[in-house]
Amino acid sequence: MAHPASPAVICLMGPTAAGKTDLALHLADHLPCELISVDSALVYRGMDIGTAKPDAETLRRYPHHLVDILDPAEAYSAARFRVDARRLIDDILQRGRIPLLVGGTMLYYKALLDGLAQMPPADPAVRARIEALAREQGWPAVHAELAKVDPVAAGRIHPTDPQRLQRAWEVFLVSGVTLTEWHRRQALENAESSATAAGNLAYTTHYVAVAPRERHVLHERIALRFSQMIEQGFIAEVEALYARGDLDVSMPSVRAVGYRQAWDHLEGKLSRDEMIERGVIATRQLAKRQFTWLRGWREEIAWFDSLDPKRADRLLKHIESIAI
Repeated sequence: MAHPASPAVICLMGPTAAGKTDLALHLADHLPCELISVDSALVYRGMDIGTAKPDAETLRRYPHHLVDILDPAEAYSAARFRVDARRLIDDILQRGRIPLLVGGTMLYYKALLDGLAQMPPADPAVRARIEALAREQGWPAVHAELAKVDPVAAGRIHPTDPQRLQRAWEVFLVSGVTLTEWHRRQALENAESSATAAGNLAYTTHYVAVAPRERHVLHERIALRFSQMIEQGFIAEVEALYARGDLDVSMPSVRAVGYRQAWDHLEGKLSRDEMIERGVIATRQLAKRQFTWLRGWREEIAWFDSLDPKRADRLLKHIESIAI
């Protein structure tokens, strides 16, 4: 078996509920891997059931970097992830081990590998205006305003995705430049710098993705997992966060899929059944966005079927062929 020209970094991607964690643990059993979580919700302590976080015993046996590193009152960003992940990758490689990045927050992968557009920082006053419009007319009204100036971004963002809608509209209101234009400028900068960067990388990044071939299978898994979360005490988990009194829906932790719907239930805006229904729908929408990211990713991505009974062994053989 040929040895790789440079150390390998593995990115194990896929939509929610596709089985990424189990495959990562299998790889860690057979290869000198260290796991780096690529998940915007797993960073928060006390958010365990709704994030499908590995239990304490699993985390003890298979330590995950970037899990349980923040209180839910704190914010975590793609820019911060990029700094943290690059530091961890360097540390792991220096120990002669393989960094295995696992998760489905696709923006974090993009930030790590392509950098981020230097967009204007958040403006509390502008955000307050946007949130006021959303309260009065609903997030689809914000989406309609965004579509007038940035139809490309509006086409990518669901009309009921408050976090992304707020940021896209805020960027334009603050700077007068659309989010799409900021991304175009960043792509040009990346293209200009890629020639000098090529050939000088300290490692080679390999991309693998796991997902069921049939979309309806993923939908069934999502519904089942949400039901299991309820049985495991998800509502009580959110009640504990709600009771703190220092958290609200403007915070990324509370806006996480599932948590936002449960929060609305606790505030009396949704019945229990409505909360479950909307939580499942929101999770399916998240999976759809993840698929969209993955399809537009890089052509060298290797796909593995979640339903293949030999998927773990096939993935292991693939990783061994490129990383060992």
